[in-house]
Formats: sequence, C-alpha cells, structure tokens
Amino acid sequence: MRIVIAEDDALLREGLALLLRGEGFEVVAAVDNAESFLEVLDSADAAVLDVRMPPTFTNEGLKAAEEARRRRPGFPVLVLSAYVEDRYAGRLLAEGANGMGYLLKERVGRVAEFTDALRRVAAGGTVMDPEVISQLMSRRRSDDPIRSLTPRESEVLGLMAEGLDNGTIAGRLVVSETAVSKHIGNIFAKLGLSASDSGHRRVLAVLAYLRG
Repeated sequence: MRIVIAEDDALLREGLALLLRGEGFEVVAAVDNAESFLEVLDSADAAVLDVRMPPTFTNEGLKAAEEARRRRPGFPVLVLSAYVEDRYAGRLLAEGANGMGYLLKERVGRVAEFTDALRRVAAGGTVMDPEVISQLMSRRRSDDPIRSLTPRESEVLGLMAEGLDNGTIAGRLVVSETAVSKHIGNIFAKLGLSASDSGHRRVLAVLAYLRG
C-alpha cells in the first residue's frame, strides 16, 4: 500500500515514514506542507496528514484532506492532531466518512493500533479517536438517552465508534463476543438506532448520534 505523509515536524515525519516502512507500507512521499501533499496525491493509495501545517498552522491539513477527497472521491485519509479538536472531526465526517480517520498523535506510539487504524481507513472504514468520542458523549444533555447506558455499554459504544468489530471489542474488554453482541443490542435499543445496521453503517449511525 502506497502512503503519502504530510507533517511539518521533521522528527515526527521521518519517524512516521520509518515506522510505516517497517510495517510493510510503501511511503511514496513525506512532505511538510499541504501544497506539496496535493502535488503527490496521485502517487498514493492513502494519506496520513497533520491537521496544522504551514503557513498559518491552523487547519491547512484539514483543508488539504477535503481537497484531496474532492479530487479523488473516497481517497483514504488518516488525520492526526496534537489534541482533541472535535469540530474538525465533525467537519471531516460531514461529507461522507468512508475511508476517513481522526486520531491524536499520541496514538502513533501504539504501533499496532496505529497501523491497524490506517489499514481500516485505507479499506474504506471509519476511525475516530476515543478521546473525541469521550468528549462528544460527555456533552450530551442530562436527559439524553445516552445517560441511561451502563458503564460497560458506554465502553462498548466508544469502541464501536472507533470502528472496531465485535471480535476486537471482545478482546479489548476480555469478554465473549456474545456478551458484546448483547451490549450492542442494548445500546441500539436505548439510543433508538436500527438493530439492522452493521459494519461501517453501524459506525456511521453511532457517530451521527453522538454528533446530534
């Protein structure tokens, strides 16, 4: 899989390139600004982008991600941020979340989780950082149905919103897949979500609810 990296911090940029090459990815370019990223866009299968890049260090990476997906609809992009900016996460998801991810940079150090997230995004999945999910959940009204979830159901909901399947959730929580399925059924019932939603549609349903 051919990856382009856009990150202005030279140390992190080179570290990402080294890490991804070590995990079997082909890094076709590693650039430090949005303009250069768009110039090499056609050579890649997916991208890892920093939200904040030159010249203003505000949202150049976000704009570049949107432009990349305008030029190549569905182009997989994993956006990295130094801290939670859920308004950017919501903006990325607003026009279709297939092949889109948003993670904190601290996740990069968890190599297996980071590369798994990149592969899921490249395959058309959706990945959201658990801290973003946590903030979105905490902002719900006191009378919101989400407040009726048990602590375990809240954990499962957060992992669902990260794009994880039932087997992976079961492994993370050290419970059976049957138990996870039961929790998910309870979550969907309490939140009024269709139990027929599965896979990627399930993630989108959960994220839509959390953003609402």
